[in-house]
Amino acid sequence: MEWRDQGILLSARPHGESAAIIDVLTPQRGRHSGIVRGGASRKLAPILQPGAQLDLSWRARLEDHLGAFTVEPVRSRAALVMDDRLALAGLNAVTALLLFALPEREAHADLYRRTETLLDLMGARDVWPLAYLRWEMALLQDLGFGLDLSACAVRGARANDLSYVSPRSGRAVSRAGAGDWADRLLPLPACMLGHGRAPDAEIAEGLRTTGYFLHNRLAPELGGNPLPEARARFIARFDARAVGAADGD
Repeated sequence: MEWRDQGILLSARPHGESAAIIDVLTPQRGRHSGIVRGGASRKLAPILQPGAQLDLSWRARLEDHLGAFTVEPVRSRAALVMDDRLALAGLNAVTALLLFALPEREAHADLYRRTETLLDLMGARDVWPLAYLRWEMALLQDLGFGLDLSACAVRGARANDLSYVSPRSGRAVSRAGAGDWADRLLPLPACMLGHGRAPDAEIAEGLRTTGYFLHNRLAPELGGNPLPEARARFIARFDARAVGAADGD
């Protein structure tokens, strides 16, 4: 059994004296694991960094075997995050959530493309946080927990004042439709509806909403394991930046 593709490195861990086991995300093969001979060597270890774009060849005697990868670097994304602790935390959150959420060897081509685009934006400090929020929305959508923000769940029509998300249904609710129930609903900032750029405080609101569905809808379906700590660390750093930006105003 053999295939070749490009992919994003999600993780690498030592195996034996000199090898490494890697997890990658590819457009056609989904999340896939395999051994890299010499993966812990001085030649290959610097290449096998989370977020790296790799040219991959996989081979195994049988399709259900772990198999072995040969890898060639396409581009490293380390330079995009090396001097930015928030971007590094964001990259780690992306790779950790993909490892947590995606079943092995199941293609998610659209999510792959969105992930590749997001990681390539990591050097653009003022752009990538909003792209990250929309990536979490895409992750939920791809795994069957997408939010329906097309119309008000209460009034049944498109409204100009969609302001909340129902935690029960994942549907949008207008300000008028929310009424006395507003304090029981999740925030729906304009940036989640596709409106241009957004301040950090607005993006942070959106991440609280996607986080609710990651914690309370996705995680229980995956055996009830908690979300990766990498996401919590990213959210803490981003919230601190949002507060700092607000104080500066």
